[in-house]
Amino acid sequence: MAIFAMGWQKPDNVAGSSAPAIMVGLFVATGGLLFGYDTGTINGILAMEAFKQHFSTGYLDNNGDPAINPRESALIVAMLSAGTAIGALLSAPLGDQYGRRRALIGAIGIFVIGAILQVCAYNIGLLVAGRTVAGVGVGIISVLVPLYQSEMAPKWIRGTLVCTYQLSITVGLLAAAVVNILTYKMTSAAAYRVPIGLQLTWACVLALGLTVLPETPRYLIKRGYKDAAALSLSRLRRLDITHPALVEELAEIEANHQYEMSLGPDSYKDILFGEPHLGRRTFTGCCLQMLQQLTGVNFIMYYGTTFFNKAGVGNPFKISLIIQVINTASTIPGLFVVESWGRRRLLIVGAIGMAVCQLLIASFAAASGPNTNTAVQTNILITFVAIYIFFFAASWGPVVWVVTSEIYPLKVRAKSMSISTASNWLLNFGIAYGTPYMQTSTIPGNESSIDLGSKVFFVWGAFCIVAVGFVWCMVYETSKISLEQIDEMYERVDHAWHSRRFEPSWSFQQMRDFGFSESGIPPTQQQQHQHQPQVELQQSQSRSSNASTSQTDTGGSNNTATTQDDKLVASLGNIDLSY
Repeated sequence: MAIFAMGWQKPDNVAGSSAPAIMVGLFVATGGLLFGYDTGTINGILAMEAFKQHFSTGYLDNNGDPAINPRESALIVAMLSAGTAIGALLSAPLGDQYGRRRALIGAIGIFVIGAILQVCAYNIGLLVAGRTVAGVGVGIISVLVPLYQSEMAPKWIRGTLVCTYQLSITVGLLAAAVVNILTYKMTSAAAYRVPIGLQLTWACVLALGLTVLPETPRYLIKRGYKDAAALSLSRLRRLDITHPALVEELAEIEANHQYEMSLGPDSYKDILFGEPHLGRRTFTGCCLQMLQQLTGVNFIMYYGTTFFNKAGVGNPFKISLIIQVINTASTIPGLFVVESWGRRRLLIVGAIGMAVCQLLIASFAAASGPNTNTAVQTNILITFVAIYIFFFAASWGPVVWVVTSEIYPLKVRAKSMSISTASNWLLNFGIAYGTPYMQTSTIPGNESSIDLGSKVFFVWGAFCIVAVGFVWCMVYETSKISLEQIDEMYERVDHAWHSRRFEPSWSFQQMRDFGFSESGIPPTQQQQHQHQPQVELQQSQSRSSNASTSQTDTGGSNNTATTQDDKLVASLGNIDLSY
């Protein structure tokens, strides 16, 4: 398979095949194309002469040509983000009620309606309405795609698969840049309607493909459909439904969910006050998503063409295309090292690299003043923006989605991801709406505004420095362990900087079957265990040693020394039964 040739190899002790799960994860990841392409098209459309002539409401630029009022430009761009914030909040009830797969299909339908409204738009009002509706669909997709991927992926390649969601976003941005270059010289409405309309193509393909994909086993366990979960996991692992490795993985998922529910309900209140440390996890996810936006990447993605044009770049459309090529290509190194380096190290290195580039751009702009040689200043700007995009695409672009798809327990995973992703989109909205005011010195209507120019990178660079400290203090290392083992890590490891040394020591089946663990006891049983810890231990050991003669769960008797399943498990040797 091509993905193995790229440098990822399934461990020898993992039973079954990972190919089906990888193929499903890669296909679902293409949901990111919808957001990336929409973002890229509006970046170029705002600078198209045909668009400005058809949608201008009387505002003229410095040359006296028809243009879009900066206030209206901010509204056109930002309302997609407002819609995505709403969609992100809707994703949890939809994903929990109808399933990850069916909710994704519905979200694509919403996106298609919004895209059609944009194609048919003849004024700014209808265009804004279409972008808002499309944003609702994108917001739901942005939560459910990483959620779907993380719940069905084997642990050895889970991070890489979730990273492909960000890769598909960058591919969408690149595709939009190419289409914009091919159409921006047209003088008719086709200049902007063709780029908008093309996004409907992949939306339809993705919706059709989802109709034949399986639901995630973890969602089916959450809903109590154990038989359906076994069939889904069998398809994803290419193992017989009775295979001991599959039975063991499914039992661990079920036991983990039962343990989570024993600690409290799965309400929205629980994502802040639940155990183990759900408030800390929700805070971590929200801050990571906000900091991803505060690195300033969407300043380039939304307004890059306009910004480079103002900075004196000869052909801003070509520069934007180059930036998108770098953005796409730079995501691939992140796929290679997200498992070997780990999430923490990659985020820290990426934030440091971005901070250095941004502060250098801003410092040069502040020190040189307005009389600097334009060619030199332009070259410096383009060079360091390209390096900055490399660091973002290889680290904070994909890894934030990985971390926020992993750190939450199953019972509240959809709710917590929807809240954290909504915080991303709220910051996205703020940056999209506020950037024209930061980059324009005079705006009709007497709104207060400033003309920061390249000095705006001081703002983004400062937040990158904050990001380094936050990752060090708050982000736990979640690579190479199963989603169920992450709960144990949050119980046993007090500080994030110690998480790389964590080694799982017990299973949730042990806790369910024997009522104790070496490192954690459910709060509802804690008092009882404090009074009789030795009695419980002895009883547990006694039950374990006499398991061959005890009653089975179904009431049948097993009097043989070992059951057939025990023989099968023993024959597996050192096969890793947790995925």
